[in-house]
Amino acid sequence: MALITLRDVCVSFGMQPLLDGVDLTVQPGERICLMGRNGVGKTTLMDVIAGRVAPDSGEVMRSQGIIVGGLAQQVPETMHGTVLDAIFQAIGSRGEHLAAYRQLGGTRPTADGPQSVDEQKRVALQQAIDEEGGWEIQQRAERIISQMQLPVDAPVDSFSAGMKRQVLLAASLAVAPDILLLDEPTNHLDMRAIEWLETFLLRWGGTLMMITHDRMMIRRLATRILEIDRSGLYSWDCGYDTYLQRNQDRLESEEKDNRRFDKKLSAEEAWIRQGIKARRTRNEGRVRALEQLREIRRGRRDRTGRVRMSLDMAGQSGKRVVEATDLTFCFDAKIIVENFSCTIMRGDRIGILGPNGAGKTTLVRLLLGELEADRGQIKHGTNLEVCYFDQLRGQLDEDRTVQQNLSPDSDMLDIGGRQRHVIGYLKDFLFSPERARTPVRVLSGGEKNRLLLAKLFARPANVLVLDEPTNDLDVETLELLEELLLDYAGTVLLVSHDRAFINNVVTSTLVFEAPGRVEAYAGGYDDWLDQRPGEEPLRTKKAAAKNGRKSTAPVAVPKKLGYMQQRELDGLPGRIEALESRQEALFGIMSEEDFYRQDGQRIAAVKQELADVEQELEKAFARWEELESING
Repeated sequence: MALITLRDVCVSFGMQPLLDGVDLTVQPGERICLMGRNGVGKTTLMDVIAGRVAPDSGEVMRSQGIIVGGLAQQVPETMHGTVLDAIFQAIGSRGEHLAAYRQLGGTRPTADGPQSVDEQKRVALQQAIDEEGGWEIQQRAERIISQMQLPVDAPVDSFSAGMKRQVLLAASLAVAPDILLLDEPTNHLDMRAIEWLETFLLRWGGTLMMITHDRMMIRRLATRILEIDRSGLYSWDCGYDTYLQRNQDRLESEEKDNRRFDKKLSAEEAWIRQGIKARRTRNEGRVRALEQLREIRRGRRDRTGRVRMSLDMAGQSGKRVVEATDLTFCFDAKIIVENFSCTIMRGDRIGILGPNGAGKTTLVRLLLGELEADRGQIKHGTNLEVCYFDQLRGQLDEDRTVQQNLSPDSDMLDIGGRQRHVIGYLKDFLFSPERARTPVRVLSGGEKNRLLLAKLFARPANVLVLDEPTNDLDVETLELLEELLLDYAGTVLLVSHDRAFINNVVTSTLVFEAPGRVEAYAGGYDDWLDQRPGEEPLRTKKAAAKNGRKSTAPVAVPKKLGYMQQRELDGLPGRIEALESRQEALFGIMSEEDFYRQDGQRIAAVKQELADVEQELEKAFARWEELESING
């Protein structure tokens, strides 16, 4: 029996519908990932399912007695008390009774009888909790808190945003929901917490619907993909990789159908312009058919264009970008980095990994010279032009408009040496002219991140520092950003908990393995998992003994091909073979007896194609050598 059924559901905000004629059935045990671009209505659909938003039309049917649990995208500001207190606050009346009982100093009654100052109130609360099944909720909450390794008696108002989200998730799970709705559950979580969440949800066995940009989580969890596209809902009963192929086939088929339709409409428009002949009585049916075609075309919603990002490379930096020697930095008597050494070379793409609060951003600021180390030395290379993506978005003025944040005093920008109107540039990042005049404070998280990328990429740089750039970005924009970074010739420092992003972009990682201890590894996230030892590496122990230090990262950051680079390398032999085959074929065409008796344009075209093929061959061989040298 279905848990949730939606029939012909429509929801509109303003003139444009977010959801239009949506049908959906959710069966027990499904693990559904809800996908779509930022702003298409994913959270709205979740709210309709949860009962927080009533549709403008259509039906929403829920199985009788169904319990819907959820984790919202935003952390409320009202969380207070201990972890258990915050969980009880989040689960309604049953939680209120448990919280009141806890405030009386009580625990679940035993054979010895209750012990409380206010005996009458205590007994009444016990009765209410018994009737509501509250003790089971408390047991589940305590078990989940233990599994999450949350400090049960610590005040939640001192927690990071990631830890607060874990508390809210524990509250959602404590009520044993029939369906769990998770909106961007990995935001602000570190990798350890994300891995725990994935494992827990796989073992949980309940029905799950989630909105997430974490492709590794989608691949591991999803048994069904839903996509919102232009107010419609598409369902794919498969995993993520199969969905990608099937959805691409759908879009290509739609594009072909649209081209055929547009061609027919164009022909009919040409016919009607012939004048009086088109208006004769015997052609009235054709005129009415043309009006229907026009109406269909007016109602068609074309797919929004992709984000178009480009990076303008500043002048080449020195070969050695940063050299750190024996860095130690403490904050409030806590060691953040101890005796850390590394060398970062031009063109390195380095991921910085570690738990929340370990000091990843602090390490970046030390390497850039924004913080002064307590001990040790930093040397910077020559001609460094740094762009810094701040995860707190401190470079955005919330009270100014999108356009003013990008260009406060002019309508024009200098992008790559040429003048561009700021509105046109913002369109590349999917901001309409109306949205460009909107105050930043009303933008979604994904829009703010896109604006910050637009602001940074508007000026040239040869060192790019990205601190959590992937939060709130849709998958399509993430993949485009990956491609951009892979083609970037400068140096990249990347702080991220997005494991797929790390795998696809970086060539090496710096990892906070323990308080103050940073280790370096070749490759991305998966490579780190393969390489990390069960105990401190022998090379580090020997160096520490020799120098009287506790530990150190290696002098240079090791290199290894990233995932996308390895795919590129694997595909190069086939590409070179195809180019050589075409080169031979063109040589054959040019050696034919009648070749130079042809039309001059045809001769020129063949010669130009040969020149293009030879140029591509040269590039392919150069790229092959470059990737092979990195691969060792």
